[in-house]
Amino acid sequence: MTGQITSAPTRPTTCELCTAHHRSLFGSLGKEDMERLESGRTCTKYKKGQVLFHEGTRPLGVFCVNSGRIKVYRVGMDGKEQITRISASGDLLGYKALLSENHYAQTAEALDDCIICFVAKEDFVSLIRPDTQFYMDLLKTVCDENTQMAEQMTRMAQQSVRQRLALTLVMLKETYGIEHETEGEIEINLTREDLANIVGTATESLIRLLNGFKKDNLIETKGRKIRVLDADGLIAASKV
Repeated sequence: MTGQITSAPTRPTTCELCTAHHRSLFGSLGKEDMERLESGRTCTKYKKGQVLFHEGTRPLGVFCVNSGRIKVYRVGMDGKEQITRISASGDLLGYKALLSENHYAQTAEALDDCIICFVAKEDFVSLIRPDTQFYMDLLKTVCDENTQMAEQMTRMAQQSVRQRLALTLVMLKETYGIEHETEGEIEINLTREDLANIVGTATESLIRLLNGFKKDNLIETKGRKIRVLDADGLIAASKV
């Protein structure tokens, strides 16, 4: 593993009893493959700010988010982070670089205290067989992520900053609600700099736009936390 680890590995639960199991790609594994996965995985607590893997390093396995949130980003020519994804419980990270035998194209960093399960390359590859549901689910996920990436690039080029922020807040609301499977008012806990790096704008511009959304009663803020009050209103704003 390439992340800096400060605490001893822990096994909070079995894979089948993991609260994120039904959302994970591993949820479609058969009994024998699940036992193989269970015997080989390790689970580790990451503190906020610790890195799971660095851009440009060689993958040794894959990471599955048990709890917490991870920001995935690359560093641009200007030295700023370009956040491409916020991952939540059940998400699998690092598998595309591993399968393509390339170095990681991005960095993954804990946004808050997390529990992350690691599966070594040999164990992960042994699960990939064309006659399994896991293989089909993995293939579908790769295609879906590539489609989402293309759509995100199109939005960045065609939408205004205000539209991108509105849509980003809606998507983050869904991401932050995943772990507890709740709907309604979800608090998004991100620094303004991180949020600006997702949207692709300056922090000062982001703050002005957030204040505008507050005046329109679409959101409310408390410190760095943002609560979406009117998701439909934000969706409408993203299309104006």
